[in-house]
Amino acid sequence: MRNWAGNLEYAAASVVRPESVEELAEFVASAAQRRERVKALGSRHCFNDVADTGGAHIVLDRLPGGIAVDAARRVVRVPAATTYGALGAALEREGWALHNMASLPHISVGGAVQTGTHGSGITSPALASAVRAIELVRASGELSRLEAGAGEEFLGSVVGLGALGIVTALELAIEPSYLVRQQVFEGLPWEAVLADFDAVAGDGYSVSLFTDYGGDTVAQAWRKVRVGGEEGSGGAAPSSFFGATPAQRPRHPLPEMDAGNCTQQLDVPGPWLERLPHFRHEFIPSAGDELQTEYLLPRARAAEALSAVRALAARLAPLLYVSEVRTVAADEFWLSPSYRQDSVALHFTWRPLQREVQAFLPELEAALAPFGARPHWGKLFAVPAASIAPLYPRFEDFRGLAAQRDPDGVFRNAYLDRLLG
Repeated sequence: MRNWAGNLEYAAASVVRPESVEELAEFVASAAQRRERVKALGSRHCFNDVADTGGAHIVLDRLPGGIAVDAARRVVRVPAATTYGALGAALEREGWALHNMASLPHISVGGAVQTGTHGSGITSPALASAVRAIELVRASGELSRLEAGAGEEFLGSVVGLGALGIVTALELAIEPSYLVRQQVFEGLPWEAVLADFDAVAGDGYSVSLFTDYGGDTVAQAWRKVRVGGEEGSGGAAPSSFFGATPAQRPRHPLPEMDAGNCTQQLDVPGPWLERLPHFRHEFIPSAGDELQTEYLLPRARAAEALSAVRALAARLAPLLYVSEVRTVAADEFWLSPSYRQDSVALHFTWRPLQREVQAFLPELEAALAPFGARPHWGKLFAVPAASIAPLYPRFEDFRGLAAQRDPDGVFRNAYLDRLLG
């Protein structure tokens, strides 16, 4: 099997699909006794080996139990293998919503949460912030449930990189359904972005900038506003967005691609799940044959970091499809790239040139190192573990928790061996 982008062939010796949590627990405990490694495999939308293993891949799509809304507690219980697109549709049918969505609704809830995946919005923390409880099968086969507010282990486990157990289900906070308008603007002057990044990024419930870092303007700004919300009040699109002009037709972030698989634009209101993602759940997302990299750093230093990347524009151009600039509010999860840090996220969608991209990443990372850039756990990066650990104040606590919960390394793989030692 390969990952979604096709740049990684998994090394697993076998694939198992348990049909109950009890069967899963027995398999994990048996593997632990044999000192064999296991790893959960989700939607495969990772670009590195964070989900790879030389042992058994466990696919959770046959576990029983469905999506269950608890309206009184304002939570939804969801199997970890469920995609955000499927979850969104189920919630909308019952009049509920999530606080945010990632660009792609095709990713699994468990995988996205474990790797710190996020959407965009100055006031919107990463997807993990919605987690109110997490259920895991431990190396011993024990089923463990951790709840928000019940101790620090919860904060160390939600963004856990699969190091602490096989996540089987989660409870997420929900809110009443809402409508969103999506507006795309073109030709946003870099001068306006660098002069007051917070004003640009905060002028909407969710704002994304798409650029190749060349020239005097950002190619596209995607502005999403909640109807009736404070950000833009959900009214008609303004005639200008910091000097950018409204697009006259639907646009795709990649200029050469048709916008048919993108969510509806042109200021037409629609349900949250059909506007917050950039791509429709029923279509193949983005370019397909691509690579991805992302770094999160303090939002207060966004202008400096963007200027540093712009200085590399000539080197970037031959490798890059497009780069997306987003914002993420701070959270408290130990290994979250936005841990206690209101962040700007610089996302790079590369052409399928892995050797060339890997060769360039150290140069890009050197430019971003002065800002304490934290790489996204599921995307390509070259930062060594020795340089990553100091970026996370609770890194050593996480290392200790992983050793406590998985002393024999049942859930370890090459990625975690590099990261944790």
